[in-house]
Amino acid sequence: MKITDIRIFPVDEPKLKAFVSIIFDQSFIVSDIKIIEGNSGLFLSMPSKKRKDGTFKDIAHPLNSETRKMMEDAVIAAYKESAGNKPAMSAHAAEEASFPEADPAMASESH
Repeated sequence: MKITDIRIFPVDEPKLKAFVSIIFDQSFIVSDIKIIEGNSGLFLSMPSKKRKDGTFKDIAHPLNSETRKMMEDAVIAAYKESAGNKPAMSAHAAEEASFPEADPAMASESH
Protein backbone atom coordinates (compact mmCIF):
# COMPACT_ATOMS: atom_id res chain seq x y z
CA MET A 1 0.00 0.00 0.00
CA LYS A 2 1.36 3.39 -1.01
CA ILE A 3 0.35 6.90 0.03
CA THR A 4 -0.54 8.74 -3.17
CA ASP A 5 -1.85 12.01 -1.70
CA ILE A 6 -1.90 13.85 1.61
CA ARG A 7 -4.30 16.74 2.17
CA ILE A 8 -3.53 19.06 5.08
CA PHE A 9 -6.17 21.35 6.66
CA PRO A 10 -4.39 23.58 9.24
CA VAL A 11 -6.24 24.56 12.41
CA ASP A 12 -5.70 27.63 14.58
CA GLU A 13 -5.63 25.89 17.99
CA PRO A 14 -2.85 25.41 20.56
CA LYS A 15 -2.51 21.58 20.48
CA LEU A 16 -4.53 20.54 17.41
CA LYS A 17 -2.42 21.61 14.44
CA ALA A 18 -4.35 20.18 11.46
CA PHE A 19 -6.84 17.69 10.12
CA VAL A 20 -5.49 15.36 7.45
CA SER A 21 -6.86 13.11 4.71
CA ILE A 22 -4.58 10.40 3.31
CA ILE A 23 -5.24 8.72 -0.03
CA PHE A 24 -3.79 5.25 -0.57
CA ASP A 25 -3.14 3.83 -4.05
CA GLN A 26 -5.32 6.59 -5.57
CA SER A 27 -8.34 4.55 -4.49
CA PHE A 28 -8.89 4.63 -0.70
CA ILE A 29 -9.10 7.65 1.61
CA VAL A 30 -8.81 7.93 5.37
CA SER A 31 -10.07 11.28 6.65
CA ASP A 32 -10.36 12.96 10.05
CA ILE A 33 -6.76 12.17 11.06
CA LYS A 34 -5.45 14.83 13.44
CA ILE A 35 -1.95 16.23 13.86
CA ILE A 36 -1.47 16.95 17.56
CA GLU A 37 1.35 18.85 19.30
CA GLY A 38 2.31 16.71 22.29
CA ASN A 39 5.03 17.01 24.92
CA SER A 40 7.43 15.07 22.67
CA GLY A 41 6.49 16.80 19.42
CA LEU A 42 3.96 16.18 16.66
CA PHE A 43 2.02 12.92 16.39
CA LEU A 44 -1.01 11.55 14.54
CA SER A 45 -4.34 10.83 16.16
CA MET A 46 -6.36 8.41 14.07
CA PRO A 47 -10.09 8.87 13.34
CA SER A 48 -12.14 7.72 16.30
CA LYS A 49 -15.69 7.32 17.51
CA LYS A 50 -16.97 8.18 20.97
CA ARG A 51 -18.52 5.23 22.79
CA LYS A 52 -21.52 5.39 25.11
CA ASP A 53 -19.19 5.17 28.13
CA GLY A 54 -17.32 8.30 27.00
CA THR A 55 -14.17 6.53 25.81
CA PHE A 56 -12.94 6.70 22.22
CA LYS A 57 -12.17 3.85 19.82
CA ASP A 58 -10.15 4.23 16.63
CA ILE A 59 -12.25 3.47 13.56
CA ALA A 60 -9.29 3.32 11.18
CA HIS A 61 -5.70 2.69 12.20
CA PRO A 62 -2.47 1.00 11.09
CA LEU A 63 -2.16 -2.64 12.12
CA ASN A 64 1.59 -2.53 12.73
CA SER A 65 4.29 -0.12 13.86
CA GLU A 66 5.99 0.01 10.45
CA THR A 67 2.83 1.28 8.75
CA ARG A 68 2.17 3.78 11.56
CA LYS A 69 5.73 5.14 11.24
CA MET A 70 5.43 5.37 7.44
CA MET A 71 2.17 7.32 7.80
CA GLU A 72 3.46 9.60 10.57
CA ASP A 73 6.71 10.37 8.72
CA ALA A 74 4.89 11.21 5.47
CA VAL A 75 2.11 13.27 7.07
CA ILE A 76 4.34 15.24 9.44
CA ALA A 77 6.79 16.00 6.60
CA ALA A 78 3.88 17.20 4.42
CA TYR A 79 2.55 19.31 7.31
CA LYS A 80 5.94 20.94 7.94
CA GLU A 81 6.38 21.56 4.21
CA SER A 82 2.96 23.21 3.95
CA ALA A 83 3.22 25.21 7.21
CA GLY A 84 2.48 28.82 6.42
CA ASN A 85 1.26 28.03 2.89
CA LYS A 86 -2.41 27.60 3.85
CA PRO A 87 -4.37 29.83 6.20
CA ALA A 88 -5.44 28.15 9.43
CA MET A 89 -9.17 27.72 9.96
CA SER A 90 -11.46 26.82 12.80
CA ALA A 91 -11.38 23.18 13.89
CA HIS A 92 -14.97 22.69 12.69
CA ALA A 93 -14.27 24.13 9.23
CA ALA A 94 -11.09 22.07 8.88
CA GLU A 95 -12.88 18.89 9.93
CA GLU A 96 -15.63 19.51 7.37
CA ALA A 97 -13.06 20.23 4.64
CA SER A 98 -11.17 17.00 5.36
CA PHE A 99 -14.07 14.91 4.01
CA PRO A 100 -13.76 15.26 0.22
CA GLU A 101 -16.64 14.39 -2.03
CA ALA A 102 -16.62 10.84 -3.36
CA ASP A 103 -16.58 10.08 -7.05
CA PRO A 104 -20.21 10.56 -8.24
CA ALA A 105 -20.02 7.23 -10.07
CA MET A 106 -19.47 5.52 -6.69
CA ALA A 107 -22.82 6.79 -5.38
CA SER A 108 -24.72 4.89 -8.05
CA GLU A 109 -22.93 1.59 -7.48
CA SER A 110 -24.68 -0.96 -5.31
CA HIS A 111 -22.99 -2.21 -2.15
